[in-house]
Amino acid sequence: MSRAQPGRFTRRAALLAASLLAAPLAAAGFGIAPAQAQSPRDTLRVVLIGDLTQIDPVFSQAAFTRNHGFFVYDQLLAFDSKGEVKPQMVESYTVSPDKMKYSFTLRDGLLFHDGQAVRAVDAVASIKRWAQRDVVGKALAAATASIDVVDDKTFTLTLARPFALVLEALARPTGSALFVMPERLANTPAGTAITDPTGSGPFTFRTSEWQVGNKAVYRRNPAYGPRPEPADGLAGGKVVKVETVEWVAMPDPATAAAALQSGEIDFIEQPTPDVLPTLERNRNVRTFVLNPAGYQPWLRINHLQPPFNDPRARQALLYAINQKDVLDGMGIRPSEQIPYCPAFFYCGTPLESRAGAVGLREPDYAKARELLREAGYDGRKILFMNPTDLPLNNSATLVLADAMQKIGLNVDVAAMDWGTVTQRRNRKEAPEAGGWNLFVTVANVLDGQNPLTNFYLASPGESGLTGWPKDETLEALRKAWWEETDDAKRKALLDQIQARATEVLPYIPTAQFRTLSAYRNNVEGLRPTTIPVFWGVEKR
Repeated sequence: MSRAQPGRFTRRAALLAASLLAAPLAAAGFGIAPAQAQSPRDTLRVVLIGDLTQIDPVFSQAAFTRNHGFFVYDQLLAFDSKGEVKPQMVESYTVSPDKMKYSFTLRDGLLFHDGQAVRAVDAVASIKRWAQRDVVGKALAAATASIDVVDDKTFTLTLARPFALVLEALARPTGSALFVMPERLANTPAGTAITDPTGSGPFTFRTSEWQVGNKAVYRRNPAYGPRPEPADGLAGGKVVKVETVEWVAMPDPATAAAALQSGEIDFIEQPTPDVLPTLERNRNVRTFVLNPAGYQPWLRINHLQPPFNDPRARQALLYAINQKDVLDGMGIRPSEQIPYCPAFFYCGTPLESRAGAVGLREPDYAKARELLREAGYDGRKILFMNPTDLPLNNSATLVLADAMQKIGLNVDVAAMDWGTVTQRRNRKEAPEAGGWNLFVTVANVLDGQNPLTNFYLASPGESGLTGWPKDETLEALRKAWWEETDDAKRKALLDQIQARATEVLPYIPTAQFRTLSAYRNNVEGLRPTTIPVFWGVEKR
């Protein structure tokens, strides 16, 4: 038998000491890992759409910030795979017979990453901050008389007027998703970005390891207590089965595809169509549909700056765009295309409507030029922001810019990364002074599923989101829809909203398609959640 030298640890003793040291720290919520190197099975390396450049889910409506939010925060309520609202941080709730008062009780054992208990005051402060920025939150706040803390675990929401979608609003998963953060952070003005990532969710964020343009690192939160029921959609038990998730920045699709095939990474949210055949031939790679309803590339229009401050100039775009050309230009395979979809609430969904639809199929360049003349277009330069690090956005932008040039628009396609787009799109100045006219964002069905949650449909003017559309008729119709409880009347209102949106065009749905996600065949537990989440996922 060999004997360890005096005064030295054996490797086994060193590992044992490290694990004993880590255990009480982890139990206290600090998430300190043992000092040994992690097994490859303990780390999941993923490539998501975009690179993380902003971590405040209220300040930023970007999809990458929302994705970050689902790592580090939890929600009061959440949507399951059937689109039904389920309790999440909430243990139970009651609704008064007239549906004007709601009472919510938090479940036991909820902790923030700093070890502090989650209280009702944290939930209320989070709701109030979220409601200052998000389109759904603003609508709920406008209908609310008061939101009050009863005790550490209970709060109430009392309506001032009917609001049919209170639970759906509090389960908001996208736009500015409603996440619960500590009161001390939630008291930050909504227009000021927080930099402290303390949350209540299944992962903690390693700020010291965050390198914009390289990676963001998340560790399993050992203090997180998942719900007892199985995960279902975005609801249920968030059981984390890996120690670390690394969100890796790989904007080049060929590089990401090669890395997946070699095992350097484990998951790609949206591989480009041109690399899918190669991935599908690799026996170590699998594909699946993360988002069954699909995506729409939305053409967002700046309503403050000419020429698109005139509705006739916006309508001209309808007669220039062929959705099939956009899909083909993006490289979307025919099996994943919806060749024509003018619906603002997505084709193939219960709220699909084509009321008032014009254009978007066979271009009518003469009609488009006539509308531009009526709008007084003077040949000025149109600044079209192009995020070249997002292949699908880039391809759609180039196709749309070509169509616009055919109707006489002087289009300047300005190449930049998506992080720059998300910053510049907030500027209201003229394009030559740092503003913009157009950009493309690719939105999923949760972004646009109905008149309340569709954040780019909202048209309150300069108090709203980037693009700043203003139309009082559309806003009145939206409000009437979410207050109406009669199904037949809501359907009639939906058609009116679709027709009015087609007329005033807060944005243009330029196509609809599905895409596949890809992963290594030793990864298990991925589900069609629309938003990429990694609880319940493990590596064999």
